[in-house]
Amino acid sequence: MMMSASFDPSLLTTLFIIVVPLSLLLHLLQVKRNSRGQPPCPPRLPLIGNLHQLGPLPHRSLHALSQQHGPLMLLRLGQVPTLVVSSPDAALEVLRNQDRACAGRPALEPARILLYGCKDLAFAPYGDYWKQLRKICSAHLLSPKRVQSYRLVREEEVAYMMGKISSQASASYANAIDLSQVLYSFTNDVICRVVSGKFTREEGRNRLFSELIGENSVLMSKIYVGDYLPWLGWLDTLFGSVARCNKNKSRWDKLLDEVIKDHAVRSAQHGGEENDGEDKDFVDVLLSLQKDPAMDFVLTTEDIKALLVDTLGGGRRICPGQNFAVAALELALANLVSRFDWELPGGLTREELHMNEAPGITTRRQGRLHLVAKPWGA
Repeated sequence: MMMSASFDPSLLTTLFIIVVPLSLLLHLLQVKRNSRGQPPCPPRLPLIGNLHQLGPLPHRSLHALSQQHGPLMLLRLGQVPTLVVSSPDAALEVLRNQDRACAGRPALEPARILLYGCKDLAFAPYGDYWKQLRKICSAHLLSPKRVQSYRLVREEEVAYMMGKISSQASASYANAIDLSQVLYSFTNDVICRVVSGKFTREEGRNRLFSELIGENSVLMSKIYVGDYLPWLGWLDTLFGSVARCNKNKSRWDKLLDEVIKDHAVRSAQHGGEENDGEDKDFVDVLLSLQKDPAMDFVLTTEDIKALLVDTLGGGRRICPGQNFAVAALELALANLVSRFDWELPGGLTREELHMNEAPGITTRRQGRLHLVAKPWGA
């Protein structure tokens, strides 16, 4: 049970160039060993361990290994021992019965850079700080009452999405609609409004959010050499991975600093009172908590920005935004199904529609989904 990640072939090539003489020598002497009481471990190479066995789709590679070595495997990714869990019963044991012992998260290089030293909910070390963040999300940002308060946002964004589909469908019934992009834009615009407040599409804040989120996903899905072989961490700088992370972090800083400043100015114009209306967004809530003397800890601006960038997890670290996501997606899907009859373009059959997976931090279909939308009764 691991997040899907992409592996840069150039990094692997460099690693082999560095370690191949020693690897070839020791590999001839290597036999499969299993320490008493430990899960089985596939044969590994010196220094890089099992890294070479992760292909473009690591979850597929791990599944193939589990078919040979069982539902519990102990891999060594460079210098990092990694337990791979790949059966429902074992996953239940990890996420429910042993979730406290498994609640930690590694401080990966992209997370340290993009998430302000891992101050977000997803990568913060399990402890008092993380518990405070979890409380803020569950009780203030994503409580049932708060999720319900965003009903108008969901309805307006669904209406905008349906309008775009209707205009494309009315132009020509033969025109295929890029449904992947439509749904991504809908989700992004809802998040943008809930996080930072209402915007005009002309100003382009939603497009900037989309660009930054997309780049974060790419950067977080890559494997960084220094996370697994610390003595080779300089390769991440050499290949430009660290610079790319810092560049996107700077863009996030500029955007979020402007949003927070705008909210602070608006609050000052209202006598220091935060927005108390139904359109109160995440920044309003967090700035209000920052000023609350009853807070158990000091909420810094960096803490706020880290919280605004993400939420995700499993077990006791399960994403507190599930109800928020379900409410938005249910409304969107209900409208898509009730208002249109969807067909595959160009005579394509269901059997011919491929569902190949693309690499990334989340599993998604490779390529865009294009469908023809026909209004019911047309």
